[in-house]
Amino acid sequence: MKALARLIGTWFYSGYFPVAPGTVGSFAALVIAWLLVQYAGFNPRGVLILGIAMIGPAIWAAQVVARETGMSDPGIVVADEVVGQWITVGGATHLNWKSWCAAFILFRLFDIWKPPPARQFDRMHSGTGIVLDDVAAGAYGALVLLAAGVWFNLY
Repeated sequence: MKALARLIGTWFYSGYFPVAPGTVGSFAALVIAWLLVQYAGFNPRGVLILGIAMIGPAIWAAQVVARETGMSDPGIVVADEVVGQWITVGGATHLNWKSWCAAFILFRLFDIWKPPPARQFDRMHSGTGIVLDDVAAGAYGALVLLAAGVWFNLY
């Protein structure tokens, strides 16, 4: 089970990238989402549902890897970025290069900034805290992306 947790937690080992593993994990999430949209007929809501469905496994994997490494929020765990990035993509009204780029940038900004309640979740020392701060960042990103598409027709 530890091997499965590490596989999920590091998102197929992308968390081991030596520079900016969270950014690499977010990019890996976008690549998978793009493939699902292009070849499996997913739309933004399908990606959102996948992100929500991934919350439980991500929490479990993050907790196992955190316990195994002895760290409260190991940098190699990027499943939380995958969840948050997919939630952000779910806010798109339609998908094109602008919305993909906006989703990436918005999620990374909110993940780094951590406006409340993301900051409070980040302070929790558990798999739940590791993942929920990115869920909150993803929700903020999705709301901004949705507003940009619906109200301002920016993409």
